[in-house]
Amino acid sequence: MPLRIVFMGTAELACPSLLALKEAPGFEVAAVVTQPDRPGGRHLRLQPSPVKQAALDNGIPVLQPLRARDEGFITQLRDLEPELIVVAAYGQILPPAILELPRHGCLNIHTSLLPKYRGAAPIQTALLNGDPETGVTIMKMDAGLDTGDMLRKETVFIEQEDDAQSLHDKLAGVGAQLIVPTVEDYIHGKIVSQPQPAEGVSHAPKIRKQDGLLDWTQPAAQLWNRIRAFTPRPGAFTHLPPAGTRLKVWKAEVVSQSGPPGRILGCDRSGLTVGCGRDALRITRLQLEGGRALDMQEFIAGHAVAAGQSLR
Repeated sequence: MPLRIVFMGTAELACPSLLALKEAPGFEVAAVVTQPDRPGGRHLRLQPSPVKQAALDNGIPVLQPLRARDEGFITQLRDLEPELIVVAAYGQILPPAILELPRHGCLNIHTSLLPKYRGAAPIQTALLNGDPETGVTIMKMDAGLDTGDMLRKETVFIEQEDDAQSLHDKLAGVGAQLIVPTVEDYIHGKIVSQPQPAEGVSHAPKIRKQDGLLDWTQPAAQLWNRIRAFTPRPGAFTHLPPAGTRLKVWKAEVVSQSGPPGRILGCDRSGLTVGCGRDALRITRLQLEGGRALDMQEFIAGHAVAAGQSLR
């Protein structure tokens, strides 16, 4: 008999793992649990989550409880008789009633090398801190926040050109590669789970839109990391003089120049160079509020920005 699995996930990150489990012999994905549809797009119409769409495309039943702890939903889940629940980027904390429901428990695909970066935003936090590597941990879930015993880890190196999207895609692929063999080994008793070490614990809180504001008194390297961490969402930004128009920064590089923080040191086809607390940042792709992303050649053709002005 195939192993009966319920998959809980919402974000795009979870889709490759869902499909890997669905396509693997010996498993049956009985249902997918995902967040309710949310308004999105230009007209704010209700949009399915990426995981819901992937489930529908593959003929998998979908449940969308408003809250995972709702008694009615837990009854539905119990009626499915899952032997294992796999969770990836679901977006809600699971109550004990769910954690204790399947005979093999609940496994989580977490995009960091635990115990580092427990919490909601491990990908962005690794980039924000300029880490050289991160990874994926498959863990048994308990009542804590990403505190369960670990089953398997794999390291992923962070390249200079990585931003949150490219690193997300790498980690999503690694999670999909790990989950099937990990589940197989786990249910057959071939993995000895390891408690997370007490040393090295850190947390990755949820990212807010206002966290993307660039503080030009910081070193250019820190600002470059912030841009990478918040691209494409929610976006790193500053404000153009004189009206304070919001300017989203898509790409930049650190250069060995100096000048007052926020002061525009130069603006040409190579980029918009801005003074920082240390060195300078050359912005090479940007987007004015309400517009589209532009490279510098397009930007300077239609916008009057000159050396000596200051961003804030």
